[in-house]
Amino acid sequence: MNHDHPKINFGKTGVLLVNLGTPDSTKWLDIRKYLKEFLSDRRVIEVNPFIWQIILNLFILNLRPSKTAKAYKEIWMTKENMSPLRYYTIMQTKKLLDRISSKNIIVDYAMRYGNPSIKTKVKKLQEAGCERLIVLPLYPQYAAATTATVCDEVYRVLMNMRWQPSLQIIPHYESDPLYIKALANSLKNKILDLSWKPDLILASYHGIPQKYFDKGDPYHCYCQKTSRLLSEEFKTVEIKTTFQSRFGPEAWLQPYTDKTLETLPNQGIKNVLVICPGFSSDCVETLEEISIQGKEIFLKSGGKNFDVVPCLNDNNDHIDLLEKLTKRVL
Repeated sequence: MNHDHPKINFGKTGVLLVNLGTPDSTKWLDIRKYLKEFLSDRRVIEVNPFIWQIILNLFILNLRPSKTAKAYKEIWMTKENMSPLRYYTIMQTKKLLDRISSKNIIVDYAMRYGNPSIKTKVKKLQEAGCERLIVLPLYPQYAAATTATVCDEVYRVLMNMRWQPSLQIIPHYESDPLYIKALANSLKNKILDLSWKPDLILASYHGIPQKYFDKGDPYHCYCQKTSRLLSEEFKTVEIKTTFQSRFGPEAWLQPYTDKTLETLPNQGIKNVLVICPGFSSDCVETLEEISIQGKEIFLKSGGKNFDVVPCLNDNNDHIDLLEKLTKRVL
């Protein structure tokens, strides 16, 4: 028997929840570092990389961090000293572990951009003896710029490993009955809290450039599918699909959320409730872009009542869904 064999942990399964990411703080340099990693992803920005790096480093990374920092300061959780996206991703991880805990299962989380990175967490799980790796990208609707780039990064990490764990990636879940039920429940609970009745519900999803759709990205169809199934569950108020967070001068998926909020009051729609089904946790796009900016646009244009349904975050319905998605492959 060879006693010189290195000690190796084995026999465990790692479950890794992956969210988009967040800056470490609201400081200009931390925001710049985060934006640089995010906007350097070739899946996110499909432009000639040589030209794009010049535009990014000369202009965007000098001008944009201040604006982004201002948005993050509006929503930063001061007591926890972290962004809501990080806070809720940690809570989702803890609550999922409570549901599926066993001495052979390790549940952890990573961010596609920023910290903790996919690379550090996959290596940590492998060193802890995870021979199986289950990755759950927290994006209900598949897009190349979200789900696919998580997969790319996981594969890149495995390429440098001598002993790779077996890998399963949990696919998009835009039409999972538990997901639709969770969204419908969050809508019903919010409406019970309101002192007014919405004339319209806007389902606002993160946009992608129109040219990505033209090249065959299925994201738009998945968003429409979620909205359709949600409308079937929730028949009392009309639900309209819009797209937010566009960046740069080119055309993105339409109708745009901000432009829609601007025109609705003129059409006699004065009471609007917004839900953001594409975001698994509240973040700068839901809390600042919709709850603050969107509200301002709508009220300035003559709207009367405006509110936003919280994301599924760490509520029980959401943990039920994450548990079901995970147990299906465990």
